[in-house]
Amino acid sequence: MILYNVTVNIDADVEQEWIIWMKETHIPEVMDTGFFTEHRMMKMLSETEDETGTTYAIQYMADSLDQLETYLNTVATKLQKASIIKYGTKMAAFRTVLEEV
Repeated sequence: MILYNVTVNIDADVEQEWIIWMKETHIPEVMDTGFFTEHRMMKMLSETEDETGTTYAIQYMADSLDQLETYLNTVATKLQKASIIKYGTKMAAFRTVLEEV
């Protein structure tokens, strides 16, 4: 199993709106692509002192690296762009790929 982890730091003034948008719009759009079998949205409880906003990890599980790579090469940019357009500098994200051992 492959885990595609998107870590997002979101500014406090848009955090609640962003959570609703993620749960009602963005995550369903990602899942509707058919490349992932399940997902989780987690809130980071241990923040660093110099960090502003709140950090979340959105985890998507894929059956294979091929599935993830197809998602990244065909759909991901469009969905990521929607986040950037909607929240701009109010959010910062980075992505990691992990394999279950």
